Formats: sequence, C-alpha cells, structure tokens
Amino acid sequence: MRPYELMYLLPPTADEERLGAVSERLQSAITSLGGKIDKVTPPARRRLAYELAHHRDGHYGVVEFSLPPEQSREFDRTIRLTEDILRHLVVRRDE
Repeated sequence: MRPYELMYLLPPTADEERLGAVSERLQSAITSLGGKIDKVTPPARRRLAYELAHHRDGHYGVVEFSLPPEQSREFDRTIRLTEDILRHLVVRRDE
C-alpha cells in the first residue's frame, strides 16, 4: 500500500452536518477500497487566494491514508462524484 494525502475544499455555505458527512463519506470510500486512514484533519474555514465558484472563503480538510495503488483511480472517481467538493488534490507522500 502507498501513502497518500488528500486535501479538499468545500464551500463556505456548508454547515457542520454537511462537513461531517463529506468527511465520513471519504473515509468510508478509503476503507471500502482496502485502504487505511492514518490521520484526519477536520475541515477548517480559510480565506482563498482567489475567488472560486463565486466564493472568497472555503473549508479545507486533509486526510492522510494508505491505499493500494490500483485503487487510486477509483478513489479519485469517488471524489469527483461528490458534489460538495469544489476542488481536491491527492498526492503521494514520501514513505
């Protein structure tokens, strides 16, 4: 399994319930694909560097996890299907 880090951005209009639901959905997607979650940083509101989808603020969340390399495309597809996520970035961490 390879170590990855996911950073995702949610709109500032998302309430606490929605933030928790998205985080839970991402975590369950990782475990269902045979991965292991190492660390979860809950979404925090931050100022964006530039306007994105007519928003100047957003909620950033970070998840560090391990996943089999052949499952990374399926996980990326799952993220893209999540409507609440404005942007995301999955990077491979150094082992």
